[in-house]
Amino acid sequence: MNWRHELKYLIILVSLFLGAYFLPVGSTRFDSAVTGSLELVKWYAREHVILCLVPAFFIAGAIAVFAGKASVIRYLGARANKVLAYGVASVSGSVLAVCSCTVLPLFAGIYRMGAGLGPATTFLYAGPAINVLALILTARVLGLELGIARAIGAIVFSIVLGIVMSFLFRKEEIERSKAEVAVSDSVVSRPLWQNTVYFALLVGILVFANWSQPDGESGLWSIVYSNKWMITAVIAAILGLILVRWFQASWWKIALVAGAAIISALLFPTYPLVPFVISLAGVSIVAITSQGELAEWSEQTWGFAKQILPLLFAGVLVAGLLLGKPGGEGIIPASWISNAVGGNSLTSNLLASVAGAFMYFATLTEVPILQGLMENGMGKGPALALLLAGPALSLPNMLVIRSVLGTKKTVVFILLVILMATSSGMIFGALQV
Repeated sequence: MNWRHELKYLIILVSLFLGAYFLPVGSTRFDSAVTGSLELVKWYAREHVILCLVPAFFIAGAIAVFAGKASVIRYLGARANKVLAYGVASVSGSVLAVCSCTVLPLFAGIYRMGAGLGPATTFLYAGPAINVLALILTARVLGLELGIARAIGAIVFSIVLGIVMSFLFRKEEIERSKAEVAVSDSVVSRPLWQNTVYFALLVGILVFANWSQPDGESGLWSIVYSNKWMITAVIAAILGLILVRWFQASWWKIALVAGAAIISALLFPTYPLVPFVISLAGVSIVAITSQGELAEWSEQTWGFAKQILPLLFAGVLVAGLLLGKPGGEGIIPASWISNAVGGNSLTSNLLASVAGAFMYFATLTEVPILQGLMENGMGKGPALALLLAGPALSLPNMLVIRSVLGTKKTVVFILLVILMATSSGMIFGALQV
């Protein structure tokens, strides 16, 4: 018998027993934290999975099937032109304006297709951090100086972060670049412009379905919001035609999906999510029952969903239990955090960065949360540190990043985000004196 191996199991069993024996059920804080974490998971499932994650899974699956491996390597690979690679990665991420969880399937897709570690991590950070609407809202609510500092910090941050990651793991990047030499463009069944239109339509559905409500009732943003479901429906209709013409989907299957979506829209005019879900389910069935590229698209999409969704739900549950939902408290009292992030010391900036890195922020929710913290004494330096670390990281997405990059690279990525956010906060805080 391997006593060392058995001792590990004994320690695990004893730990589980002691945890269950001393579980503080009945404690007001613990019971509230459990309820809050479950409410956060429910909210996450309702607000993020259908509208954000599922379309992102389809895009990630499409990247794995329809984006040529050689093309990804040419523009984002370890041997690509650095200015072009990091420029494309930062712009691509920022244009999507997604949250830290929604960007994960897209990051996994381009990394597995051959993107270099540097450009891939730049893309991973840029998606949620360089969100134009979030930057504007920060400037309006928290002040112009903090908004400008966040914009400059996030842009510089994303590129520097990718460059440092690439440098620290340069030996592995060299091995990846050697493997790239053997990759050649495969024979494509359609021209590049068709794939470009196809991806643009998928991204359009993701963007417009998640178009947020503006503060005012006038202006272009408000007009788009009022018509976002009509715009999404038009894009989906064009996508259906393309699936028939370019990807050999059966026209009668697409017609059935379109008919079911139209009927559901007429039956439930105030619930646009119903036809949206029917359309997603219908396209999934069409892809699964097809041959060739469409079948492979469904397989890749399902593969990303299997890998990422369980980790995200587990991470959201734990994050809610420890740190609470927005507007609520977890096991760790919010007062501990607010009391620790006053002033502009190294400790306050570091704590703000760590708290931001582990908390889960839905897109734009970090602004009102920070507004409350600043009204209770949070310094501007720690506020910037939290803004730079929070939207790009969270406990749920750490778990997924580890499944893609491995433990070592994930730990380094997290530490770099915390270190750079802390440094940025201290510099900005010093300039405010």
